[in-house]
Amino acid sequence: MKILSRAVLRGWGAAFAGLVATLGMSGPAAPAAQAATAPPHFADGFGLTVVSQPKWAGPEKRTFVVTVKSRQVPTYDAMEGQVSGEHVLMVTLPTGYNGAAATRYPVLYHLHGAGDRPNSVWTKTLAEQATKGVPLITVTPNGSGHGWYSNWRNPGSRGPQNWETFHLKQVIPFIDANLRTIAAKAGRAIVGHSMGGFGAFHYAEDRPDLFRYAGSFSADLDLQSPWGRGAVVGSGVVPAYGKPYAAPDAIFGSPLWPLDGAWNEASPAHHVKALRGMGVALYTGDGGNLLDNPIQAAVEKGAQVTTATMAEHLTAAGIPYRFVDYGDGSRWAKGCTGKHAQFPCLQADMNDYVKLIMKRLRHP
Repeated sequence: MKILSRAVLRGWGAAFAGLVATLGMSGPAAPAAQAATAPPHFADGFGLTVVSQPKWAGPEKRTFVVTVKSRQVPTYDAMEGQVSGEHVLMVTLPTGYNGAAATRYPVLYHLHGAGDRPNSVWTKTLAEQATKGVPLITVTPNGSGHGWYSNWRNPGSRGPQNWETFHLKQVIPFIDANLRTIAAKAGRAIVGHSMGGFGAFHYAEDRPDLFRYAGSFSADLDLQSPWGRGAVVGSGVVPAYGKPYAAPDAIFGSPLWPLDGAWNEASPAHHVKALRGMGVALYTGDGGNLLDNPIQAAVEKGAQVTTATMAEHLTAAGIPYRFVDYGDGSRWAKGCTGKHAQFPCLQADMNDYVKLIMKRLRHP
């Protein structure tokens, strides 16, 4: 890889920050669907301390939020409305879930994107609409505005930012201990949007023993490309994504060759062999009309390029996968025009993905 100057890296970061700063993260309210009268009670465990017991996130009583603390991420760069060090987990239950019954359900871990929150309205709606009548639990853990689902190399004064350890070694067994789950690879899938799509494949490649299916929606999957590195660096300096800002070397160390080994090691597109035997699905648009919402169009175009790189490596490795490149979105979903953070596109992605995983996961 060619040597890149710090000025170039700052340019990547500034350019990407300008692109992502205006992305909206909201969606419509979810339809009603009664599941239970009281949310489950959670016990501490696996290094997590319950700060706030589950509370329903709406009158539908299918989705609840529970708040925990972890020494793996004792503080973080909080966004507006977040408490640094307190981690919200949002959980959507299947209709009819009964914690006292013998029935156990598979779990989908849904990782949110940069600048989004685990308990945003649109994240709740995506899960509830895609799983209506489906015997599946969906869990969205806090990944912060720019945590990148990784154990940071240089967290600085924040203290440990071990997001991967927090999620894989604490959240997953914590959920299995407190809910009626199928606590095995055969009952577990993962997916994410944008930064979360990177996280989904990063986790699946690091721990293929945990997941039966992995997927991404409009994700940054190539950390060896300038666009991929710019996305990480840029998200760290968007004010709305959390303060203090994240230095270019905070997460994966220096992005400059020859010190960029951690970036190369974490690039999902270049380590696909770990996915062999796992279900794989990729979704992306092409940004559509660049004159219509050019910010989201440009970000989605970049995601399309890195997703295509991932697909090329999967093909070369002989690993089957589903790749939905819906272009301008006109044939994918009503209201989808191929943009990056566009709710109709993502709801169609999620609907399709849930149908796929339920063909492979063990379930009632």
